[in-house]
Amino acid sequence: MRTIIKKLILAAADIIIVIVASILAIALTGSEFDLCIREWWYLLVSVVSAVVINYVFGLYRRIWRYAGATDVMRLFGASIAQMTVFGLITIISENYRINWFTVCSLIYVFALAGSRFSIKMLEFVETSSKALSQKKTLPRVMVIGAGSAGSLIINEMRNSNKVALLPVCALDDDNKKIGREINGVKVVGKIKDVEKYAKEYKVDQILIALPSVDRKTVRDIIVECQKTKCKIQALPGLYQMMTGKVSVSDIKDVEVSDLLGREQVEVNLDDIMGYIEDRVILVTGGGGSIGSELCRQIASHNPKKLIIVDIYENNEYEIQQELIRTYPELNLITRIASVRDKVKMDALFNEFKPEIVFHAAAHKHVPLMEESPNEAVKNNIGGTFNVADAAGRFGAEKFILISTDKAVNPTNIMGATKRVCEMIVQTMDKTYATNFVAVRFGNVLGSNGSVIPLFSKQIAAGGPVTLTHKDIVRYFMTIPEAVSLVLQAGAYAKGGEIFVLDMGEPVKIYDLAVNMIRLSGLEPYEDIDIKITGLRPGEKLYEERLMAEEGLQTTENKMISIGKPIKFDDADFFNKISRLVDSAKDETSDIKALVHELVPTYKPQTTEK
Repeated sequence: MRTIIKKLILAAADIIIVIVASILAIALTGSEFDLCIREWWYLLVSVVSAVVINYVFGLYRRIWRYAGATDVMRLFGASIAQMTVFGLITIISENYRINWFTVCSLIYVFALAGSRFSIKMLEFVETSSKALSQKKTLPRVMVIGAGSAGSLIINEMRNSNKVALLPVCALDDDNKKIGREINGVKVVGKIKDVEKYAKEYKVDQILIALPSVDRKTVRDIIVECQKTKCKIQALPGLYQMMTGKVSVSDIKDVEVSDLLGREQVEVNLDDIMGYIEDRVILVTGGGGSIGSELCRQIASHNPKKLIIVDIYENNEYEIQQELIRTYPELNLITRIASVRDKVKMDALFNEFKPEIVFHAAAHKHVPLMEESPNEAVKNNIGGTFNVADAAGRFGAEKFILISTDKAVNPTNIMGATKRVCEMIVQTMDKTYATNFVAVRFGNVLGSNGSVIPLFSKQIAAGGPVTLTHKDIVRYFMTIPEAVSLVLQAGAYAKGGEIFVLDMGEPVKIYDLAVNMIRLSGLEPYEDIDIKITGLRPGEKLYEERLMAEEGLQTTENKMISIGKPIKFDDADFFNKISRLVDSAKDETSDIKALVHELVPTYKPQTTEK
């Protein structure tokens, strides 16, 4: 009903426009004022033709608030048609003159266009005035990067009603751009002066629009930006530039992973995951941080069957439900079981005959394992032996062990047990036809029990943030990187290798704590205190990637290398493993000494302040 009324209003407006245009044209051209009365039928023809023509051209069906080029063309066509009617009247009538035709046509065209676009013009004026009134309250944004990405982002911030941000200045290291404007925003200086210009322009927020710049440069820029105490955001990567789809919606908050200072490990999983497709895959520890991401990636590459084994039912339930929702066609098996249970492992292998095994189940918390070393031996060494032995006896094609850089010259029982696990893998590779390999990497950002979630909780609680030593450093990688390395190791596996990731420069944990506090919009020692607690038993200041005798062999992926197997006396190795695990089950008090016999490089470290 409302639509019909609107159409009638527009039609009535058109009638009035025709009448007014005709009378004004008579007056302005000096014609007799009673002309319309004497030749009223011509006026009637003009009125009727205007309504009919506008109807035919769809001028009563358009939503003029959202008018575009097509609507303008329709309006132009209707105007030409009506001017033709005015021309015919001029020719037929003896009283209407050519100057009347000209003036009447002009008045009609402008009045018709004005009646249609007045709504749009009013809305524009309203929006502009509203934008001007809000200008003082919008967050003031500095854009770092005056290239294509920065230009597109600034354009959207300035012109979109949906973006509540005000770009006030830009920075770039290109001298040719400094002093010029991009989309009305001046490039005021170089990136190194971010702190100076943030104060000068009263910046609230900094946007890093450098999607093609390497991660080390981005890290350095972020560190400089943190001095301003402004909120820091960035475009996530190069793909926006390649697709041309740079938008404010692509902006993300700067994360801890952006501070690693190295490029992400690039692995084309589609190229290497052929060995997963249509195979039976078993993942132990499948509910953990690494294990669950492995399950996600494996599930996306069409395995014949995916078997998840974990002792912790809550984690396993979560990944089970996620995979059921995401991959309803997946043949998924979940089992609650401990890798310590040899009988259970044999039963699982006998029932499902897995072809590829990813062994992620392990105790990994260094201080907890120092307090419970027998549990580390039972779970890490005993569990790895049970699963690896079952994989060999039941004919699995590949066995991939998740190891750690803490296995290199270990100073804690957790790292020592993982070194024994690597030795088990290398010995099993000589015993069975299965290809046994290990994958060694550093700390995983965001994994359960890692330093990042701990710092996040401490910051959220108001501090203090605690770390054991101001000079302690660690290698870090993201969960996707860790998983891609594991999966690629499975593709490369020929047997006996220890795959090592080039994790770039180690990260100082103290700097990480400072950066996390600042990324939260707070200031270290002012808003959040940092407390040094002293090294824990078994904790190193520095982690190592390789033992001296291992060396490195390159692979197709330059960021993945292979550590050469170390020769050791494996004649009685399995018997020593069996005695070690039995001793742990008997709750011996000298388990660390027994582990040292197997791992001579294991040297427990005294606490250091």
